[in-house]
Amino acid sequence: MKKNSVIEILNSLDEEFSIEEFIQKLLFVEKIQKGLKDVQDGKVIDYEIVKADKL
Repeated sequence: MKKNSVIEILNSLDEEFSIEEFIQKLLFVEKIQKGLKDVQDGKVIDYEIVKADKL
């Protein structure tokens, strides 16, 4: 995660916030960024394949 992302998250919070709220937002953004990178890198499974597997 880049410093700029952390600053954006901090700026999106109210003036007073809990550490738990901050960490939750950090983890959420990190997971979204990882998912987007996985898509770019082709590390995804086609929905139809997953659907056919009937997990």
